[in-house]
Amino acid sequence: MANFLLEIGLEEVPAHLVTPAINQLVARTENFFADERLSHGEIVPFSTPRRLAVLVKDVAEKAEDVEEELKGPAKKIALDADGNFTKAAIGFARGKGMTTADIIFKEFNGAEYVTLNKFEAGQPAAEVLTKFKAVIEAMTFSTTMKWGRHSFEYVRPIRWLVALLDTAIIPFDILGVATGRVSRGHRFLGHDVEIASATAYEEALKAVFVEANAAERKANIRRQVEAIAANNNWQVVIDEDLLEEVNNIVEFPTAFAGGFAEAYLEVPDEVLITSMKEHQRFFHVIDAAGHLLPHFISVRNGNAEHIDNVIAGNEKVLIARLEDAKFFYHEDQKHDIDFYNNKLNVVSFHEKLGSVANHTHRAKVIALVIAKALGLEAAEVAKLGRAADIYKFDLMTGMVGEFDELQGVMGEKYAVLFGEDAAVAQAVREHYMPLGAGTATPESTLGNILALADKLDSLLSFFAGDMIPSGSNDPYGLRRAATGVVAILADTNWSLDVRELLIAVIAEINATEDFIGLPEAVAAQLLTNVDHVIDFLTDRVVKALKDDGVRVDIINAVTKNNNADTTAVMITAKVLQAHVDDANFREGVEALTRVARLTSKNPTAAVVDTALFENEAEKTLFAEISAFNASSADERLVKLLALQPAIAAYFDVTMVMVEDEAVKNNRLATLALVSKESEQLANFMELDVKSN
Repeated sequence: MANFLLEIGLEEVPAHLVTPAINQLVARTENFFADERLSHGEIVPFSTPRRLAVLVKDVAEKAEDVEEELKGPAKKIALDADGNFTKAAIGFARGKGMTTADIIFKEFNGAEYVTLNKFEAGQPAAEVLTKFKAVIEAMTFSTTMKWGRHSFEYVRPIRWLVALLDTAIIPFDILGVATGRVSRGHRFLGHDVEIASATAYEEALKAVFVEANAAERKANIRRQVEAIAANNNWQVVIDEDLLEEVNNIVEFPTAFAGGFAEAYLEVPDEVLITSMKEHQRFFHVIDAAGHLLPHFISVRNGNAEHIDNVIAGNEKVLIARLEDAKFFYHEDQKHDIDFYNNKLNVVSFHEKLGSVANHTHRAKVIALVIAKALGLEAAEVAKLGRAADIYKFDLMTGMVGEFDELQGVMGEKYAVLFGEDAAVAQAVREHYMPLGAGTATPESTLGNILALADKLDSLLSFFAGDMIPSGSNDPYGLRRAATGVVAILADTNWSLDVRELLIAVIAEINATEDFIGLPEAVAAQLLTNVDHVIDFLTDRVVKALKDDGVRVDIINAVTKNNNADTTAVMITAKVLQAHVDDANFREGVEALTRVARLTSKNPTAAVVDTALFENEAEKTLFAEISAFNASSADERLVKLLALQPAIAAYFDVTMVMVEDEAVKNNRLATLALVSKESEQLANFMELDVKSN
């Protein structure tokens, strides 16, 4: 057994790309070894801003031998009348890297076939690993660049390569950079270092001020930050995303503390924290009561030498940001909400879709339609209307102009300062939520409605303007908006038929065309695109259900049912998933599927006439379906499955497609009642119960 080390030396990689890159390298390494039949042990990843590396332990001496029996054409096809090999036999052998001399005939199920026994000896590990160059070159990144006169693109220019099998160099090169055993230490504290063997890598780099193990480096940063907080009787708030980013911009971390004047604490905490976290990558600290303190903890890429100068420099940069924040905070309060809101009339939402003010007007229409559907009380509707009138005003404030991460947050802060109701202010902040897949949805009813309205107008308007996402191209964030709509409806458990809602909204918008801001051609396409918006939302439902591990056939059953209530669709999917192992699930679904297929192919407008019944099974099924009622998806499924005995008995003694038109339509009408109840839950024809 041997150990293999591969290090790709790079110019500084952006922090957000480091972790995905090393994860990709590990995955590709594992695939390479599997494809090459080279067994191995643990793969240990290493990464810093300037390197991506893997240590593959316990590599076999050589790849596994391959011996396989390959079956070809039948003997009667492989030989002509004179007993010579045909083109079929010759081509088969050639395709397998062999000749007709290697062919033997072997009997399978009473007939003889061409057979080749292929043996491929495994190559020595050192020889196999020379092909690892392909792994490096195959890596993909969201951001790439070229260098020199090369057409090759990579995350950053490759400056050195290390490839060792124990102590031996594995030779290959990329764009003239040849593999060797020399790595590079910390840019300022270290120097080039020779790696004696694959397993000596980590310790060799530590000697030149590089902690290459990202997990250990992160743990070290956490320990240092927490120690500083403990020594000062502070509580540190370690944001995991920030810790990950900091970890990916340093090779030799040294944490330190700094501070700023208490006078800046008059500025809202969110502003101060944003200045520290987003702009300076500082960790903020609080006291035991949770109050923000005028201090921060940061991490230097280096040792503690001249740390006072480092602290002073960081404080100076931060204070400049805080001065800006303090200035804007006071300046913004010199005007009222109407002042900022009026400015939205001249800010373009999109050249085809009017101004931001037009967008908010349309969103208000949607919000009020949703409120009506939910039965909101008049007082709450009034607050919702006010929130919808002002929810984008903070975009025109100086603070948000300087710190765009604070949109919505400052809207709430300023709304409270300007005397707005707390619920209105909260909705102004929450309308941006959820901020991404898996993130929190609004807490308040008004916030959820306003967030839905804002997102639904974006979807409806951009679709009407023929700006629909294609492939990975989504410049207006419509997939994120649709994901947000689905998440909000699921979290609130609001049962809304989005199709009916949008149709009602369009009627309202068309009645107020003086301010909707849509060109006539775009407005004319609103109704046409409703179903496209529903399909787009359904795609997000499908993704959410797949992420939750719901079976594909169940997803098809609930989404191919013309149901525009995304909440009901998701609930139904989970109900079906929960019942697939029930004893009567398979037989019940088969019975409902039989009914659905028959009625879908033979629709009828007939009304059931009990006088035309000819047997007890007809009477029993009609009685059971006439008494059918269910208050939940779970209850509906249980009761539908319980119809199986009555359906089976019905088909045992009843011929549906008889010549007598009246009797036939009467029987189809009875079955249509069953289909009507089942279709409210799912399209049972999409369910696969063969394996149940």
